[in-house]
Amino acid sequence: MKIGILGTGDVGRALAIGFTGLGHEVKFGTREPGSATVKELLGKVGHGATAGSFAQAAAFGEVVVLATLWGGTENAIKLAGPASFKGKVVIDATNPLVFAPGVPPALALGHTDSAGEQVQRWLPGARVVKAFNTVGNAHMVNPAFPGGPPDMFIAGNDAEAKKVVTGILTAFGWSTIDAGGIEGSRLLEPLCLLWVSYALATGTWNHAFKLLRK
Repeated sequence: MKIGILGTGDVGRALAIGFTGLGHEVKFGTREPGSATVKELLGKVGHGATAGSFAQAAAFGEVVVLATLWGGTENAIKLAGPASFKGKVVIDATNPLVFAPGVPPALALGHTDSAGEQVQRWLPGARVVKAFNTVGNAHMVNPAFPGGPPDMFIAGNDAEAKKVVTGILTAFGWSTIDAGGIEGSRLLEPLCLLWVSYALATGTWNHAFKLLRK
């Protein structure tokens, strides 16, 4: 499968390594595909990874991952061209977090809207699924925890798109819990805030969520 990843940060790198490790092809979308930083990134990801513009990555991918900082997400989509996403599964891994000196992290959106819903509005022709936003990048692929595999909560309006994402998550070692339509992002994005707040309070980034059943 061909995967377009918009963003060249830690999240994009971790997911790209997971995808190429399974034999998929990855193209990063970035403003400077020929930069030394991107060349270093491609060297870390290894065989199966290339880089291009945002538009080239979005057009390349059968599945497209949004791995941008939230503040740059809308612009990345505009640079890619919304038409490039039409009909495709778009995995929204973003979180609308706000960090300011001396105060706890907060959400820029909440209660009546979410980043996931905004992405779906920006890409009306795409099938957006919120995923990978409730854990740190170090554990996005093959998460190994003493209590067994953690759960990844997803949200999206298209059942077939969620099946595709569930298949990816299963291949990456996750159990998946469907949180409903894309409005479920209003619940999942605060989970990221909880994850970050616990990390800052304890000084550890090695935790994940699991839903226990009886």
